[in-house]
Amino acid sequence: MRYGAFIPQGWRLDLVGIDRSQQWPTMLEVATTLEAAGYESLWVFDHFHTVPKPTQESSFEAWTLMAALAATTDTIRLGQMCTSNSYRNPAYLAKIAADIDVISNGRLEMGIGAGWYEEEYLGYGYEFSKPSTRIGQLEEGIEIMRRMWTEEKVDYTGTYYRLRGAISNPKPVQGSIPMWVAGGGEQLTLRVAAKYADYTNFGMKLDAFIHKSEVLQGHCRDIGRDYDEIVRSAMFSIVLDEDTAVVADKLGEYEARLAALVGSEKAARSRRELEHGLVGTPEQAIEKLRLWRDAGAGYAIGYFPDAAYDRSSVELFAKAVMPNL
Repeated sequence: MRYGAFIPQGWRLDLVGIDRSQQWPTMLEVATTLEAAGYESLWVFDHFHTVPKPTQESSFEAWTLMAALAATTDTIRLGQMCTSNSYRNPAYLAKIAADIDVISNGRLEMGIGAGWYEEEYLGYGYEFSKPSTRIGQLEEGIEIMRRMWTEEKVDYTGTYYRLRGAISNPKPVQGSIPMWVAGGGEQLTLRVAAKYADYTNFGMKLDAFIHKSEVLQGHCRDIGRDYDEIVRSAMFSIVLDEDTAVVADKLGEYEARLAALVGSEKAARSRRELEHGLVGTPEQAIEKLRLWRDAGAGYAIGYFPDAAYDRSSVELFAKAVMPNL
C-alpha cells in the first residue's frame, strides 16, 4: 500500500487558534514532516468555506498552496482531493497545473471531481447545476486538460466548453499529469473514472468501497478498459497513540476546539465521523487497513485533525503502520 496525507489548511477548522502570521509556517512544517517521514504525497482540499459550518476562520485556497508547496518541498508529490472542476475554467486549470508541475520538477497529482458544496457555489457566484451537468462538465474538463498537456494547439467543441487554438506552455515535466477522479456516483462519476482515471478515490466505509469497486469494474468491462490499470484509493481520518487514553484525550481536544465555533452538536457529530477512521493504537490501524488492502485499496490518504498542533500521530503512523503494509 502507498501513503499520502493532508496538511492542515483550515477548511476543517484545523488551524484554529494559530495566529494568521503563523498559519503558512505551520502548514509548511507539516509538509516537511510528511516528506521527512516517508509519505509519498501530501494533499489539500479545494474549498473556500469551512466545515462543518461556514465560519470566519482561515481556509487556504488549494492551488495557491500547490504553487507554494512546489517551491518549498523537494521530493514529496503534491495533490488535491479534489479540485472542483466548476471553480476554474478547465483550460486555465490545465495551464496552472502544468506550470506547477514544472516548478515542482514533475511532482503534481491532478485530483478532480464534479463539485458538491452548494454553500460555496452560491457564496462565490458559481451556478450549482444538476449532477448530470456537473459530471458532464467534469468529463469535458478532463478531456481538455489531457489535450492541453500534450498537444501544441487545442481546438475543442463540447456541450459545455469551447476552445479555439488554445496554447499551453510549458508542458508538464511528466508529460501528462496523473489523473485522480474522485467521487463514488455509480452511474456517472464512476463511468468517467473508468474512462479517464489513473487513480480513484471513493468509499468512507469498507463495504461501500467494495461495492463501488465492483461498479467501477463493470464500467471498465463495458468500455474495454483494464480495471487493474486504475489504482483505487481511500481517505482515512487518523488519530494514533500507543496508549488509548491519550487517543481519547486527543479526540476530546478536537471536539472542544470545534464546539467553540460550531456548537456542541456539530462538534460531537464530527468526532463520531472521525472515529470511523484509523483511531486507536498502531496495531488497531494495521488491522483495519489490512482489510482495505485485501479489498483492493492500493493507496491510503490520511487526514490528521491535530497535525497543526501535534505531529505525533503523523510520525507514529509513518513509523509503526506504513512499514507493516
